[in-house]
Amino acid sequence: MRTLKVALLGGGNVGAQVARILIEDGDALAARTGARLQLIGIAVRNVNAGRDVELPQELFTTDAETLVKDADLVIELMGGIEPARTLILSALRNGACVVTGNKALLAQDGPTLYEEADRAGVQLSYEAAVAGAIPILRLIRDSLAGDRITRVLGIVNGTTNFILDQMDSTGAQFADALAEAQRLGYAEADPTADVEGHDAAAKAAILASLSFHTRFALENVHCEGISSVSAADIAAAKDAGFVIKLLAIAEKLSDADSDGGAGVSVRVHPTLLPREHPLAAVRGAFNAVFIEAENAGELMFYGQGAGGTPTASAVLGDLVSAARRLVLGGPGRTETTTGHVPALPIDAAITSYYIGLDVADQPGVLARIAQLFAEHGVSIEIMRQTIHRDAESNVESAELRIVTHRASEAALAATVEAVKGLDVINSVTSVLRVEGV
Repeated sequence: MRTLKVALLGGGNVGAQVARILIEDGDALAARTGARLQLIGIAVRNVNAGRDVELPQELFTTDAETLVKDADLVIELMGGIEPARTLILSALRNGACVVTGNKALLAQDGPTLYEEADRAGVQLSYEAAVAGAIPILRLIRDSLAGDRITRVLGIVNGTTNFILDQMDSTGAQFADALAEAQRLGYAEADPTADVEGHDAAAKAAILASLSFHTRFALENVHCEGISSVSAADIAAAKDAGFVIKLLAIAEKLSDADSDGGAGVSVRVHPTLLPREHPLAAVRGAFNAVFIEAENAGELMFYGQGAGGTPTASAVLGDLVSAARRLVLGGPGRTETTTGHVPALPIDAAITSYYIGLDVADQPGVLARIAQLFAEHGVSIEIMRQTIHRDAESNVESAELRIVTHRASEAALAATVEAVKGLDVINSVTSVLRVEGV
């Protein structure tokens, strides 16, 4: 049986599990690929560092450059831009197929890697870059290749989903829910990439690129995180029958849909979902992706979004596919871009708003607010009013919660700004986007 040499770049949580599976399940993997997958080395920064998985010490090396030159298959799990980018390019130019989980690199410089893989006639695979164990990229690229995807909504960051779920289920403040996520290992010591939406934005760019056969980069993604979401926002949403999730959204808009013309809106932001929506039931650190396609209709895929063994499963799936190609021959899988659909700015997005207002409790307030919405072309779907009295001043005011019909982001934002100028408005307590209504 033919032997294929495998080089592993990165020996962290995921990398260690990949190495373990390659060693322990060698016979099964050989039967599936038609070749022995020989792990020839694991490139790490420190060969003596402690690891949760016991692996042969002789496999570890700090010489990643030499390692990739002797490999048929290279697995990159280092993360970051450099030296991962240089090592992947070196592997591709040497004729090795590459499997990576590096969403930041793919979102920033994917086209360079795709073009190099095409020139070398080798395969570049990256299932592990989005949604952990969920085989969502392969499904979009292969299973839905004969369909037209119109919209993708995804919970693609387990850390933020855990935090928001804790806030929803226990009433915790953001800081307390974040601390719990860090204690359990779901959040890093520096959680910025997760809570500010950067991790989800990189994944949104990848999902949009595959779904709409156009290259979208990180700069094309409008990004907002969850650090400004308060316990009061969660409670108000819950009272109105909604749950707040950080969603990655990519949707195709026609000229009739958007003032910005035809194109694709790609964005990440906290979003209210009706509690009966399938994504609303995704709890803890799990991920899920909801797809709308012209022929297939609505589809949802759910599973572990992070962790060593779930992500290793996605890596090994790509590795087996690439190894089979090397055994059977034929060109590597190429990028699926077939044209150019422009990325639309956030102002062109079509969405609904949830708006919380603290207003004076006096006659005519509701009529003035409704008239202002109508003047901006925004239709109100739901309006709820709650009266409350300030304990110190004994002055009554009203809390209004408004959910709009779908409209352009530009029209909705202009409406909110106009509402702030009304003399009967004490404050705008919250503004969040709504999907699924």
